[in-house]
Amino acid sequence: MRTRTVVKSQLAVARRLCPRISFPDMYDDFQAIDRWTGQPVHCRYQALIVAIATRHADAVDIKFLVDERPVWIALPHPAWVEYNQQTGKVITDPMAVQIAGHYLKWAIESGEDNGREMYALTVQETLDQLKAVMDEALQPVPR
Repeated sequence: MRTRTVVKSQLAVARRLCPRISFPDMYDDFQAIDRWTGQPVHCRYQALIVAIATRHADAVDIKFLVDERPVWIALPHPAWVEYNQQTGKVITDPMAVQIAGHYLKWAIESGEDNGREMYALTVQETLDQLKAVMDEALQPVPR
């Protein structure tokens, strides 16, 4: 609960300082167009699990339903450490969902999604996705 309060207060400050910037939950429930079929697919965030004991990987697994098909995106724990060392900030659970959702949308729309149930990102891929999400969130809202 504390994380949501901190994030909300940070967003409130950002909105007050930059009223034209929007910080929506972009990738927890979204549509993507499958590269190969041209059909829209509905992606919906369902769960976040810290996966140390479950599959002996140091990762945060984020589950989405892609037209009711479960798809897991694994974000490596060392990405949290690297991001903190680079910025002094932390990746929150809501940010992790946005990172995973952004990657999933990219995978579907680029044709990289081949029906696998799990995708494991590297530390650099995770940080690249985070940067893309933050850049997108800081885009001015069209009038």
